[in-house]
Amino acid sequence: MKSELAIFVAVVEKAHFSEAAKLLHLTQPAVSRSIKQLEQKMNAKLLYRTTKEVALTKAGKIVYDHAKEILGLYERMEVRVNDTMNQPAGPLKIAASYTFGEYVLPHIVARVRSRYEDIVPSITIGNTREVVTLVAEQRMDLGIIEGNVADDTVVKETFASDSLVVVASRQHPLVRKDGITMSDLVQETWIVREEGSGTREATEHMFEEHAFSPASSMEFGSTQSIKEAVEAGLGIAFLSSWAIRKELSLGTLAVLPLDSFPIERYFTLVTRATDDWTKAMQVFIECLLAHPFCNRSKD
Repeated sequence: MKSELAIFVAVVEKAHFSEAAKLLHLTQPAVSRSIKQLEQKMNAKLLYRTTKEVALTKAGKIVYDHAKEILGLYERMEVRVNDTMNQPAGPLKIAASYTFGEYVLPHIVARVRSRYEDIVPSITIGNTREVVTLVAEQRMDLGIIEGNVADDTVVKETFASDSLVVVASRQHPLVRKDGITMSDLVQETWIVREEGSGTREATEHMFEEHAFSPASSMEFGSTQSIKEAVEAGLGIAFLSSWAIRKELSLGTLAVLPLDSFPIERYFTLVTRATDDWTKAMQVFIECLLAHPFCNRSKD
């Protein structure tokens, strides 16, 4: 059954029998035979087949979701058994929100790999809501988010601080103005992240705290695209200091000096409510908490 589920998942994710066969080093007839056997066991049609691609039926979607969970559990079982016999090794699935995932996490992973070369990390970047969902559904071993989220299905631990600042293009008129106030920013176009993002949540909270609503805004799906938009003069943004270090050093962005800024927020580690951590998870978290940026002062 495990091999049939693995083949089924590969067909769904590749959307082609031939591509799945290549990935699994099988013949296409063998893949087709396995899918047929699985459909017989489920007593349901799982895939719509066309000459160009395959798509899930309603029953197929149910099987796919459970197959991913079953295969994940099987993989974790193998890792846990291996842990009892060997040094930290095997896959480590990490989900992280954009700011941490793009600007901090690579340095943590590099440190882990330099010490434990048999650990094989895979990184998924998403917004805060997506990261929490992935961990809760056991599709990721752990997650790291910006701020917090109300979800009792996971365990959350604040471990490091972050500071948020208002940034503009170096050529923006406000960069040369003395005594900038929040009222100067009301008429500006604000470049913001999408709903569900920790940075979007922090931006809206900042608006609320200072009792103003921007005249206009533009929504972008990543921090990098926001920085590009700000550099191009499309507007201003509220971003993490971690995310703009390179641009500040290059002189393409500038921090607007405002009273009561920067504003502090926190990074949060997200895990499932279990003590069944693999050695790979344990050493990653140790390296994470030992990193120089980590500030454990907030309980």
